Formats: sequence, C-alpha cells, structure tokens
Amino acid sequence: MTRVRPVLLSALLFASLAQAATAAPAVPAAEGAWPRVRKERLQKLLPQAMARAGVDAWVVLCRENDNDPLASHVGGENAGGTAAFLFLRDGETLRSTALSPEGEATALRDMGVVDEVVAFERGADVHALIAARLSKAKPTKVAINSSERMSIADGLSATQRAKLEAALSPALRKKLVSSEDLVSEWLSVKTPEEVDIMRKAADITAKLEEEAYRTVVPGKTRDSDVARFLKKRIAELGVGDGWQPDQNPNVNSGPTRGHSNATDRVIQPGDFIQTDFGIRVGGTWVTDIQRFAYVLAPGQTQPPAEALAKWEKSKKGSRIALAAMKPGVRGYDVDKAQRDWMREAGSEPVMWGTGHPVGYWAHDAGPALSGAASGKPPAGSALRKLQPGQVFAFDGFYAWKDGSSPDALRILSVEEMAVITETGAEYLNPPQEQLILIPSPVAPSKH
Repeated sequence: MTRVRPVLLSALLFASLAQAATAAPAVPAAEGAWPRVRKERLQKLLPQAMARAGVDAWVVLCRENDNDPLASHVGGENAGGTAAFLFLRDGETLRSTALSPEGEATALRDMGVVDEVVAFERGADVHALIAARLSKAKPTKVAINSSERMSIADGLSATQRAKLEAALSPALRKKLVSSEDLVSEWLSVKTPEEVDIMRKAADITAKLEEEAYRTVVPGKTRDSDVARFLKKRIAELGVGDGWQPDQNPNVNSGPTRGHSNATDRVIQPGDFIQTDFGIRVGGTWVTDIQRFAYVLAPGQTQPPAEALAKWEKSKKGSRIALAAMKPGVRGYDVDKAQRDWMREAGSEPVMWGTGHPVGYWAHDAGPALSGAASGKPPAGSALRKLQPGQVFAFDGFYAWKDGSSPDALRILSVEEMAVITETGAEYLNPPQEQLILIPSPVAPSKH
C-alpha cells in the first residue's frame, strides 16, 4: 500500500513535486509535431484505411466559423471561404487535392499537407469543381462526412450536402456513402511517434493524480479542492484539458455521478476517492486515466478487508480486459470478458462500457469496448475489430449499492490506457497496483 502524508507538505513532498514538475517538460516534445505527423498519417495510413473501408474517394468540405470536426486532420483548419479536400485512391496510391479560394491557396501550398492545391476565384461554385474531379476519377464509392452514429464523421451540414448532391450526376449521387467506417479505420490507428507521445503524457497524468492525493486532509478537503489543485498543475505545466474543462478532472468521493464536475463534498474517513483525469499535449493528443485512494480512519494502517476485496475485484476486471485485447478481437468480446468477471465477483451492473478509443479526443474513433451489458447481440462500433496501433482507455468495474438511496451506487472503475500490439496489448504507463492510502489525523489526547 502507498502511504501519503495528509497535512503539511514536508520538504520531501516539496522535492517530489519539484521532481514531477521537472519531469513534465518531456511532453513539450509534442509541441510542433502535429504538422509532420499529420502529413505522415495522410500519406501512409489514409490509403490503408480507405482500402479497409472499401472507398476510393473521400470529400471533406471546410469553411470558416463552423468547420468540419476533421478539418485539422486534412489541413483545412484555416479555411475562410468554403474549400474542398479530395482524396482519391488508386490501388495503393493516393492523390490528395485541395480546391481552395485563391485567398487561402498560397498558405495551403506553403503548408504542404496535400499533393496539389488548385485555387479558384472567390465566389466560384466549389461543388461544381468537386463534381468535375469525381466524374473524371470514376470512383465506385465516395465517402462524405455524414453519419448518424459518429459525430466527428458528421461535419457535412444539410446545406452543404444539398449543394454537393445538386452538383453531382445521378450516378455519382448513388455512390455517396458515410465516411464513418473510413474515419474509424483511419483515426483509430496511431503512428509509433504518436504512441510514444501518449506514453509520456499518460505517465504525467498518473503522477499528477498521485500528487493531488497528497494534498487531501480528511474532514477538510473537498472534492473540488483536489480538482482545483490539478487545474493549477496543468496550467503550470502548459498542457491542456483532456476533455471539457468544466468536467476535467472529475473528482468524486461519494456515490457515482457519471461524467460530471467535482462537487464541494468534504472527503471523509472510509471514502474511496476516484479521480478521472486527462491532459492534452501538443494541442492534439489526450489521455484518460483514473487513480483511486482510500481514506483511513484515525489509527488505521490499512483499509478494512471488505474495502480491499472490492479494490482487488475491480483491479482484476481491468486485468481481464487487458488480457482480452488482441488484434482481430471485437470490442464487444473485450467488454464481455470483463462483464463475465463482474457477475462472478458479485458486482452490481454498470451501464458504461469497459472502454473506448482515446487519442485526439477522450472518446475517439474506433472499436467500442462495450455492448455486452445489454444482453443484446453486438452492434455498431462494438463489432469493430482491434488493430495494432490503436490506443484504449479501459476500466475494471466493481459496483455496490450505496444505501443512501435506492439507485445510488459506489463504483470502482480502475481505468488504464493501453496500446494494441501485434500479439496483444501493453500498458502505456505502469498501472495502479495498490490503493493510495490517506491517513486521518488522530485526535489529540485530552490528558
């Protein structure tokens, strides 16, 4: 068990904080990496993803103020007037073209993201230019960013789609398909450099959570105080939030509240503390990791056996999930392996899936490690198969009734991050093996 001092920061603690702060600058290696990584992803990973998705053309429309969620992935983040990015696959080769208003065309050429930049007069009909290119290419399937289930693949507005379809011939209109499969295949796989960046970021994320627990004084510290400490640390280190700032981190010492903000609940002896936290590095890559602490009662040196048993059951569920994560396995199967253990361990049901892809968003594109809780046949992203290079955040659950209300649950959800390898999965950073223990001050003697 890990022991921590709960009251004053000793010289040793100051030293550990300084060490963590000096270790953090390993992350800025991510700064400025995205333009190079993006180009590599377009050249090497996109043709493979298009082949797996069975499409040979992809059209992305970018514009000012209400841009496509994938604009920065194709080089269209600075669009003013509507620009189109076309990706045409011929076997294993890919040709990328930007059709851009002349005002932004020079900058696009300087960026060098795509093979060709074609400038057109501002006010010209870009949809007609797209139609002409597609007609010449004669694709069998044309992916567009329109999806009912994946928001990041749903950037094409109704107006944009109507204009595009009006410009296409009836034969081309019939070839339009959702880019959902393509986006999932492409974004879910990370390059070795990206995985390395995320390894460093994951290590820092976990260490910051451990730092935060050192500040807890039972009976005085609130969940929101722990959250504010972490907010201060990420500002000091120059990294960003892994997801919505008002919900990151989610620190909770009471019944589960799902994805939410930390409250002013005062941390008490006997509490498990859950911190769900993520950072963003290089303006691009995010983490999603949880760390757990237990608050000892005055005079205790370890948690009660019942509390330790709950922790071990949750941890084992996480390890079972990791063992199930292999190339070619469906996301559903990973979830089912962990659910089977939950039932064996006597856990209450939990509504959330075992895990999800993580990378550019905390909930990224790719296979969902979920679907087994409902008892229904697997569907959607849970049917997608794991591939080398995909990164996941995944939980081991153990839940029990809180007793404060009929529906209130306490949930341990040991969440780690792992990357899929050629033979299985490996942690991005060392997993939490033991609860972090927070002693409570012993009341002074009256004698």
